[in-house]
Amino acid sequence: MEKTTIESTAFTLHQKIIIAILALLQFTVILDFVVISPLGDILMKKLDMTTSDFGFAVSAYAFSAGISGLLAAGFADKFDRKKLLIFFYIGFIIGTVFCALSTNYHMLLMARIFTGLFGGVIGSVSLAIVTDLFMIQQRGRVMGFIQMAYASSQILGVPMGLYFANHWGWHSTFIMIAVLGLLILAAILTQLPAITKHLELQSDKNPFLHLWHTLSNKQYQVGFAAIAFLSIGGFMLQPFGSAFLVNNIHISQEELPMVFFFTGLSVLFIMPLIGKLSDKISKFKLFAAGSVLSIIMILIYTNLSPIPLWQVVALNMILFMGIMSRMIPATTLNTAIPDMKDRGAYMSITSSLQQIAGGIGAVSAGFIVHQQTKTAPLEHYDMLGYVVAIVTSLSIFLIWRVSKLASAKAKEEKI
Repeated sequence: MEKTTIESTAFTLHQKIIIAILALLQFTVILDFVVISPLGDILMKKLDMTTSDFGFAVSAYAFSAGISGLLAAGFADKFDRKKLLIFFYIGFIIGTVFCALSTNYHMLLMARIFTGLFGGVIGSVSLAIVTDLFMIQQRGRVMGFIQMAYASSQILGVPMGLYFANHWGWHSTFIMIAVLGLLILAAILTQLPAITKHLELQSDKNPFLHLWHTLSNKQYQVGFAAIAFLSIGGFMLQPFGSAFLVNNIHISQEELPMVFFFTGLSVLFIMPLIGKLSDKISKFKLFAAGSVLSIIMILIYTNLSPIPLWQVVALNMILFMGIMSRMIPATTLNTAIPDMKDRGAYMSITSSLQQIAGGIGAVSAGFIVHQQTKTAPLEHYDMLGYVVAIVTSLSIFLIWRVSKLASAKAKEEKI
């Protein structure tokens, strides 16, 4: 009989298997999204897209993911979390196949919307599973391992995706992700236990009342605002990263995989360290330190002129170490806000608002940045950096409020 609450801070073999499954799951979902950025220059040229078109292509996934997350939030605590995960992951794989089959901008746009409808819910269901299966003293480490999926996507996924795109066309990148998804789906079906303890705490409220109850909770609203705001900066900076490197810094398409490989390597190094630190020291102080480093590096990076490849790699590594150092403590603090009976809905709403806010950020970035021709340098990328720096500064205050709520809740649970 599987336990749904972990009694010891040490992980059992089966718990390690669950962490690995969730990390691999996040690897494919994250890769499906982040690979759009390094493919950005290719896609804008091949599909004849403007910077604003590409901003919409990126945000289409985010907006549809946000909408589906809100619609699913009321139902998120009404079903076995494993069954929910399987349903949405199957839809995500189908959407990724549709992306591979796209032959023009509008087809790609529709495919990204479809993929987002399913992919956007997966992260919140995964977080609810982590919160159900692991106590707060373990979650920093668990989040660290799962967030390593981002690094893995940079080290393995993005360079491999770019290699596929350079040799067999950009469509092959999405085919690769879909095939990996099928293998991971088999692991979920066979290894992940049913997760139903939260069902014992449910009232007779219908799903929409449950959604409204969660949305109207004043404490929850603080967490919603903080995490949504946190995502805006990343969504603004990320989509045009490859176009900036190729057209402004003069990095070739063949050199891009190296940039993403070493960037991912730095994140892979920092993630376990941040995960352990977040279980031992103040999560807010850790977040604030990462934010300060991020602001400094963003201002340097977005004002770059052509420099040698090794300098680009070094700056990217430091930048992403700062960015990812913010995500683990912020996400871990946020998981402490909701009650168990509301976790699924809370995580779904959080994920939705994060996606919607990010979509707004991507669209805004598409209008701030401008490109005269397909091979011309991006204009106003420095302006984008200043905006992201301001947004990052404001997020420190919001996460501070979340930290205070998390501390108060922890004291209540001890009484």
